[in-house]
Parts: sequence; C-alpha cells; structure tokens
Amino acid sequence: MVSEHSDATGGDTAPLALKILVAGGFGVGKTTLVGAVSEIKPLRTEELLSEAGQLVDDTDGVDQKVTTTVAMDFGRITIRSGLSLYLFGTPGQDRFWFLWDELSQGALGAVVLADTRRLEDCFPAVDYFEHRHIPFVVAVNCFQGARAYGAEEVSRALDLDGGTPVVLCDARDRDSGKEVLIRLVEYAGRMHTARLLDSVS
Repeated sequence: MVSEHSDATGGDTAPLALKILVAGGFGVGKTTLVGAVSEIKPLRTEELLSEAGQLVDDTDGVDQKVTTTVAMDFGRITIRSGLSLYLFGTPGQDRFWFLWDELSQGALGAVVLADTRRLEDCFPAVDYFEHRHIPFVVAVNCFQGARAYGAEEVSRALDLDGGTPVVLCDARDRDSGKEVLIRLVEYAGRMHTARLLDSVS
C-alpha cells in the first residue's frame, strides 16, 4: 500500500500512503494504540470473550479484558503534509495468526507492542517479522503498576538484532503513539535504503 507518483504535467508529487502493522500479544494494547492515534473513527472487529475462548486464550495478567480483536483494527494518521500511515492492528491469539500473512502484504514495517509483565507474549511477533525481513520497532507499553525497564534491558531480553529500535510509550496517548510511528518510518526508511544499495553493489 505504498503509492507515490507525479501527474503527467510534472506537477506536485501525489500524497504518499504507507501501510503499517501493529502487532503483539493478547491484551497488550494494539486496539488502544490504533484508536488513540487514528484521525478517523477506527474500524474494530472486537467480540466479547467467551467461556469457550478461556480454554485457548491465556488471560493471565489481563483479567479485566472483556473483548478481543478477531480480524483486525484499522486506522489512519497523517504524519505530515503528503505522508499518511494506514494502520492495521493484528489479532493477538495464536488461532488468528493465519491472518498475519494477508495483513503483512505490502507493509512498510511493523510496531510490536510489548508488556514487560508478559514480555514472552511478543516473541512470536518478533520472530515473524525477523524471518520475513520486515522492519519493526518494539514499543514497550508502560502499564501502570508494571516494573519499569529501560530500552536496552528489553532489547537484551528479546535478543533483538542490533539496531532494532526499542521505545517506551503509552498506547493511550496520541502523541506517544505518534512518536512510535515516526521512529518506525525513519527506521524502515533506513533499512529499505540499505537493502537497495546492497542490491546494486
């Protein structure tokens, strides 16, 4: 979902739209982040948690959660004039991971939301994007009452490749979420440029 072109008369470049994924474990704040930063009413596919789902969904640490995303969240944010991001929040449960392949098509990069109380829940998302060479940043959602860890500590705990950004954020706060997205766009831009240079050298 990247579009950039000039009109036939050589006029201004058309607006650029970039596709970004927001991924992570169950209950980490993906829907909240998309809703907080989106300038349009976000599309949500949330359903109430059921007793049947308790048999397959690990709700430890998110006891107050009553809904879950079953397909995706969608929102849009304009970073600056001519640059918009289309945000696709992925479902967090294992049984919905088959949707990730479809959602990741054409994505510039991804935000992997992490909760330090359940850091292991973001390993599948980290592995997914690393193996597919999709640039990503890890955004630590700083939940109230959770022990604070620095970016370097989180990076070591997740065994991230050198250079993968780790940022602290509040998924409820628009400005905080916007900073995460800006870091991702900058990082993904550097990664894509480096790969292009490698391919022509």
